[in-house]
Amino acid sequence: MRNLLIFAVAIVGLPRVLGAQGVLVAPHAIYIDHRVRSEAIQLYNPGDEPVEISVSTTFGYPVTDTTGRPTLRMIDSPDSTYPSASEWIQAFPRRVTLPPRRRQTIRLLARPPADLPDGEYWTRIIVAAKGGRVPVSGVAANDRIQVGLTLEVRTVIALSYRKGNVTTGLSVSDLHAQVLDDSLEIGMNLERQGEGAFIGTLKWRLQDAEGQTRAESDMPLAVYYTLEPRLRWPIDRLPAGRYQLVTELVSERDDLSSDVLLPIDPVRTSIDLVVP
Repeated sequence: MRNLLIFAVAIVGLPRVLGAQGVLVAPHAIYIDHRVRSEAIQLYNPGDEPVEISVSTTFGYPVTDTTGRPTLRMIDSPDSTYPSASEWIQAFPRRVTLPPRRRQTIRLLARPPADLPDGEYWTRIIVAAKGGRVPVSGVAANDRIQVGLTLEVRTVIALSYRKGNVTTGLSVSDLHAQVLDDSLEIGMNLERQGEGAFIGTLKWRLQDAEGQTRAESDMPLAVYYTLEPRLRWPIDRLPAGRYQLVTELVSERDDLSSDVLLPIDPVRTSIDLVVP
């Protein structure tokens, strides 16, 4: 019987166990400087069985679909128009069997072309963990044939390679919002400026006519090219009236050191919002 592969892709989030035979991967984002050209990731097997692990690279970046939901676009063979580092980021070791409750360091070495222009280059590190077989119920088996599924969990983390003075920025357009019963839906168009991806946080607050904040929240955000997100948050039911929505994009993240974030001046926008 062919193996069944279960893929788990983490675009944004903290290291976690993905399934019974998954491994913990840390950190969840890698930044390599051209002067150093190396970094490492740490793997941990929290399970009771050995896990076969392979490490590979592919080019990819976050996008939004037609409904505004975030997803990850993966390109197996990017052409020269993409700032891909996939071909020259190497992992050592690339394959390892990790015993239960043991750790493993994977070294990532960059071997860029000698004439690499200044800028930021991207790849995705794929950590594939294959564990034991899971029995399949309802299928006949005997001493010679055992029926089961071999599960493989894939964790995908972002890697950025920087050479020279790399800058980033954002332009925001078409900010719009609506209150739907007990939730607030916000949409906008975001376009990256500069050479590097914007990695930061979107903050928003909803103010009433007296200037008091009636709701607020934030979320991590990554803009590599363009995004058209449509985001929804639960809020308390609001009385009818006029409100102002204020959004702010800042180069801050709770899960990343400020040393690896490309700084920008906060980008603030606002619109009026009427609740009937």
